[in-house]
Amino acid sequence: MFKRFLSFLKGYRILTILTPIMVFLDVVIELQIPKIMGELITLLYSTEDPDFAHDVLNYKLLQMLGLCALTLLVGYIASRCSAIASMGFSANMRSALFNKIQDFSFENIDKLKISSLITRMTSDTSRISSVFSNVIVTFVRGPFLLVLALKYSLEISRDLSKIFIFCVPAIVVLLIILGIAAVPLFRKLLKVTDDFNATLRTNINGIRVVKSFVREDYEKEKFEKVNDALVQTSIRAQKIVLYIAPILMLVIYGCMVAALFMGSRIVITNTLADISGGLEVGQITTFTSYISQVLSSLMTILMVFVTIATAKASVERVGEVFAQEPVTNDDNGDESLLVEDGSVEFRNVSFKYEEEAVKNVLENINIRIESGETIGIIGSTGSAKSTLVQLIPRLYDATEGEVLVSGHDVREYKFKNLRQEVSIVPQQNVLFSGTIKDNLLWGDFSATDEEVVEAAKAAQAHDFIMEKEKGYDTEVGQGGSNVSGGQRQRLCIARAILRKPKILILDDSTSAVDTATDAKIREALKGEQFKDTTKIIIAQRITSIMNADRIIVLEKGRICGLGTHDELVETNEVYNEIFVSQQEGVLAQ
Repeated sequence: MFKRFLSFLKGYRILTILTPIMVFLDVVIELQIPKIMGELITLLYSTEDPDFAHDVLNYKLLQMLGLCALTLLVGYIASRCSAIASMGFSANMRSALFNKIQDFSFENIDKLKISSLITRMTSDTSRISSVFSNVIVTFVRGPFLLVLALKYSLEISRDLSKIFIFCVPAIVVLLIILGIAAVPLFRKLLKVTDDFNATLRTNINGIRVVKSFVREDYEKEKFEKVNDALVQTSIRAQKIVLYIAPILMLVIYGCMVAALFMGSRIVITNTLADISGGLEVGQITTFTSYISQVLSSLMTILMVFVTIATAKASVERVGEVFAQEPVTNDDNGDESLLVEDGSVEFRNVSFKYEEEAVKNVLENINIRIESGETIGIIGSTGSAKSTLVQLIPRLYDATEGEVLVSGHDVREYKFKNLRQEVSIVPQQNVLFSGTIKDNLLWGDFSATDEEVVEAAKAAQAHDFIMEKEKGYDTEVGQGGSNVSGGQRQRLCIARAILRKPKILILDDSTSAVDTATDAKIREALKGEQFKDTTKIIIAQRITSIMNADRIIVLEKGRICGLGTHDELVETNEVYNEIFVSQQEGVLAQ
């Protein structure tokens, strides 16, 4: 895992190395200022010559101003290098996460959940990036400052430096305790954030349903619950961190007061005893500055440890994504193997979504579909119609048995070669931001304007597209929010047709269009250009599939009927029951 995170430094390694070098120079320069200030105070305190004192003051002030300017420059370089390196690290990490998720199969996404993946891509990566920035700046600065300030403090007075013996262990123990207590709270905070994102995403995606059912008050109440849970968990997690600063400041100021008290007594004693070469007035000022820097640096180091500890949960969550191997992969696929025709065969196929599941979703499916054939699939809700067709392009892999396309097991193909020839219009019609034309070109980015229009006409989308002011250049709202459900379905069908696949799967994709338009789409699919294309149509309306070459009737994951419409009406009880109920519904209208 550590190696993987190091790989995110690609392109930013020089800046990552340069940052601590600049930080070290900044610390060295910064620690000279208290020393010069102490020397100035000592000289002004001991001299009786006003002109000499004036000259020394000007000289020392110029020295300090020069060092301030230098530390400003070095600090700026360090901050700039750190900012660019941390942003680059974060960008590389997000890109790697996104690319990993793109390789996931449906099983991986089902396991990790979309809302959780979004949180990991945003909140978790931001937290890890913040830790990275702290490590290359704060965590480097702290030890340098601690060691050098301690060294200079010992040079000034070993007696005064004994103060550190009491305060340093106390700070270390305190911060370790707080850090250990914070880790589980921050882990819980991330889990609550997942729940918050899931609720928010569900509500926004289903806002039209919420409004149509007048459930705004219910959704507001539900949101308030998860929002309050997020607030309360955040407060509990942050409360521990908030304790740290005031306690540490109390320790720092207590040590400074102790140093001033002990140092003043030593100076007074030496003065009264007329002892020279001991602790001087200016050195007390320098020492108190070093106390502040030693303890602040120690606090900084331990705070970074606390931050790392609280970010451990984020590292584990991001690491879990990288550790996931796609359940479905094409590592054993043959690059040279291409889909020659649209024939499909299921041989003793059974499927379940989870290995530990007791019951299969699909059970012992056996059927052969010839290339160019039109197949209808119908069945009650939950009969696994969508699951069946998702096995063809390997969105899922069969648990048992084989799925063959063009005579070869689908696992023998590379994903690109297989899915290029299988176009599926899923139940959830998704359009992307961009123009209508941009969305259609997802089917084939090299398609000409004529081919785009031809596909749109076949899907009965051309007319409503041309009614829009900008036609095919009309911008599509997020998720297709500015087109109706039926229009969205037709655009998705046109996109699938434009690919010119050997297998076209319509998964209940005309449910939102009227029967006349549905009939026109089916008629278009009978055209010459689709004669070699295998059409698999899942539908709830029998009228959408009654003219298919054959119809598959699914019931509880099993094929309970197979034949033409007329055959099934006569011989299949399930199909006949659906047909009769739909006919009665039409007559009732």
